[in-house]
Parts: sequence; C-alpha cells; structure tokens
Amino acid sequence: MKENRIVKLFGIKYPIIQAGMVWCSGWKLASAVSSSGGLGIIGSGSMYPDVLKKHILKCKKATNLPFAVNLPLLYPNIEEHVSTIIEHKVPIVFTSAGNPNTWTKELKSNNIKVVHVVSSVKFALKAELSGVDAVVAEGFEAGGHNGREETTTLCLVPDVVNAINIPLIAAGGIVDGKSMLSAMILGADGVQMGTRFVACKESSAHDSFKNMVLKAKEGDTKLTLKELTPVRMLNNNFYREIVQLYQENASKEKLLKKLGKGRAKKGMYEGDLINGELEIGQASSQIREVYSAAQIIKDIMNEFKKLKQQINIESKFNF
Repeated sequence: MKENRIVKLFGIKYPIIQAGMVWCSGWKLASAVSSSGGLGIIGSGSMYPDVLKKHILKCKKATNLPFAVNLPLLYPNIEEHVSTIIEHKVPIVFTSAGNPNTWTKELKSNNIKVVHVVSSVKFALKAELSGVDAVVAEGFEAGGHNGREETTTLCLVPDVVNAINIPLIAAGGIVDGKSMLSAMILGADGVQMGTRFVACKESSAHDSFKNMVLKAKEGDTKLTLKELTPVRMLNNNFYREIVQLYQENASKEKLLKKLGKGRAKKGMYEGDLINGELEIGQASSQIREVYSAAQIIKDIMNEFKKLKQQINIESKFNF
C-alpha cells in the first residue's frame, strides 16, 4: 500500500494538522495534537520572541513527537523568531502571509521542513518554486485571515492539486471525518483544521469565546475588512460597527483606526465578546461540544475510516 505523503513527510500517524491560530494555539494544544497522532502547531504570530522560546521548550518537554511553528512572514520581529526556531531545532515550519522565498532556503538549510499557506493556484506555484516541501490550500470558508480570491475549498483544492507536484494539505471548512474524506477525494494528501481545534480543551482561547463558537449557526460568520486584510469573524457588536463604517463609506484609514491594536487578543484570548475580533470559520456551525484534542482526533479518524469502508457499498453510488 502506498504511504500517505504527509504522514511520511512529517513522521506522524494521521494526516491531520492543527492550524497555527493566533491566540488559540500555544504549547498545550500543539503538544496534545502531536501526542494524539496529528501535527500540532504553535502559533507564533501573537508571541514576543521570548514567549515563543518558552512555548517551544514546553512543547518539547510535553511530547517527543514532531510539532511545528506557524510563522507569519509579516511578523515585525521575524528574524528573532527564525533564530529561535533554528536554535531549538523545531522540525517543521508553516509560513503564511508573505513571500515564501524570503526564509525557505534559510530554514531548509537547517534541516527544517517548510510548508506555505496559499489561497490560489498562482501562489501555490510560487511556493513550489521557492522550494517548500508542501502547501496548505486554504479556502474561503476558513476563519481568521483569508485570501482575497474568495475561492472555496471545494474549488481550490482540485485546482491546486492539478498545478503542483508537492504534497497538498486542504484547509477551510474541515471539522470532521466526512469533510476530511471529501478533501482527500478531491486530491489532498492531508487536512488542516483551525476552527475545530479552537473549541478544544487544550486551546488557549477564552472559555467565553469557545462557548460562543458552540452557539454559532449557519451564516453567523462574515468575511470583512478586505481593504486591510480579509478576515472571517463572528457577527458581534464589533463586526456590526465595521458594517456601519462601510455604510458611511469610511476610508481605509478610518477602518484601520477602528480595528486598532489587539482586537483579536481582546476577543479570542480575553473573552470580550462585544468589542473583540472573534476569528472563526464557517464550519463553526457544526461544532456543538468542547472535547480534548485526543478525543477530537479519535472521533475524526473513526468516522473517516468508517466512511471510507462504506463508500463502495452504499446504494447511492450504484448507478
């Protein structure tokens, strides 16, 4: 039987990747996911350099299995983050929000596997040319910062699969075994989940935010602030204030002033559900319980395997 390319690349049991979510993915979540057979990721975008170092050391102490660091390429202290990652021999880095050419060669020269997050075929091809080991093709459904193309996962994954030769990880709208199997039927080698792991016991998201995610229904997330950086968030008071500014034809400068600093921290980490930016994906409408990372991965894999066995015998496929 042919070995799964993502399992082989990362040395993990299951091709399930936990996204590097700002304010939600520290060492506790990353180590729990890795210990459960997936690949956990520390989200460095919300961390000062000394904080990232502490999270890496704690993650290494908590698990001897592979884990990764998500590295937003627009991070202001990125040189310090890269130095910390290299010094402490982090095995895998997921880069995002920037040009993968900038740091891929440096990271790979230190025996670090590099994966880049893309939202289009154009950026996937650029990432492959830069020498990355794999790409994450993230669709419009995903929470947090999104691509300007607004291409859904269902359309994006097969387009990128047909364009590149390196392994592909699908992201956006994937929360369970059904959606994982669907993505892999489309050609993905693995899946990345953010929203599902926000509502996880080991997530560093505030309990109030987790509870709001559980109550989310279809249509409760919105994509906005395209003039700055497109972001998908829950429809709360802050989002409605943004809508009001659009109705007033506010300038980019006014939108930026309204966003201010620390909005995501205020909402996701501190639990201010009124004034905070509550980044989450469309698939939040399918989540109704907060489980441990181990239980989430167990449930996903049980459903995935069961459906994979059934798919050839279900009558609806006999035509």
